[in-house]
Amino acid sequence: MHVTGLQLFWFVLIGVLWSGYFFLEGFDFGVGMLLPVIAKSDLERRGLINAIGPIWDGNEVWLIVAGGATFAAFPLWYSTMFSAFYLALFVVLVALIVRGMSFEFRGLRTSTRWRSNWDRVNFSGSLLASLIWGVAFADLLKGIPLNAHHVFTGNLLNLLQPYALLGGLTMVALFVLHGSTFLSLKTTGELHEKAVGAARRVAPIATLVLLAFLTWTYFVARSHGNSGAVPGFIPVTAFLLIAAVSWLVREHLNGWAFVFTGVAILALTVTIFMTLYPNVITSSTAFSDSLSITTAASQRYTLNIMTVIAAIFTPFVLLYQGWTYWIFRKRITLPPTGAKVEA
Repeated sequence: MHVTGLQLFWFVLIGVLWSGYFFLEGFDFGVGMLLPVIAKSDLERRGLINAIGPIWDGNEVWLIVAGGATFAAFPLWYSTMFSAFYLALFVVLVALIVRGMSFEFRGLRTSTRWRSNWDRVNFSGSLLASLIWGVAFADLLKGIPLNAHHVFTGNLLNLLQPYALLGGLTMVALFVLHGSTFLSLKTTGELHEKAVGAARRVAPIATLVLLAFLTWTYFVARSHGNSGAVPGFIPVTAFLLIAAVSWLVREHLNGWAFVFTGVAILALTVTIFMTLYPNVITSSTAFSDSLSITTAASQRYTLNIMTVIAAIFTPFVLLYQGWTYWIFRKRITLPPTGAKVEA
């Protein structure tokens, strides 16, 4: 069946929402995973948390909107995905909740042990969410057991295939690199130097992991006999941008390094969605059983109503988020050692 203009519009819009989510939440996940790596004292960990404290919850709005848009525009995609990834998505939900609690609860007590425990929660939540998102999207590409009625017939072990685990590892590496380049822009002094050092160490690893994932994706797509609609220059651009980060950081071009990691994450997400097209979930049982855009989509009336709502409210959301980033644009400068720190 032919994909209509409205169905294509909402498939693209959901891809844009996920791209925005990974760009924005990617760096605050990365900061969470860097907490025990580059911050050795409570003062430094407080500095890292202050760098993302005012904006992390706004970044999660993109996830909520992406989930809601999928539910309304492609209900069969939403239900099939939740059936297949029920346990994994439950873990993501718990990870996001406890991670959010860590921002609020950390400062309630001055005990070092109390604060360290919440920092571990922040680290674990950031790592788990990044890993599972990568696994889930790689599974959509590689395929999960779906029958002719698009019902999931597998189990959790079917989702932990090597390609999917590499997808999870790729997301973790990219987000850590994205977080370190973000911190290099948001901090000063010794914390800034540590962030730059972390970016130097992580960039080569992220480059290799991303190259392996993109290469495997190329063969996965062709093994189905349908390589989607992705132009080759998009995944190549993602790889070249990440490969250039090492040089940019060495040359102290930290702003460009952040832009390059962000655009590479956008290019990777676009690659995933365009490789899936015209399907939304690939079936590993038989490719003909894959769930397509046309099968998963809502009726035209629903899509029309959603389009009007999106056209009215999207500019307000973007303006509000832009304003938030402008208000909290100042760099984080740590007070001298021994000074009292605001929790």
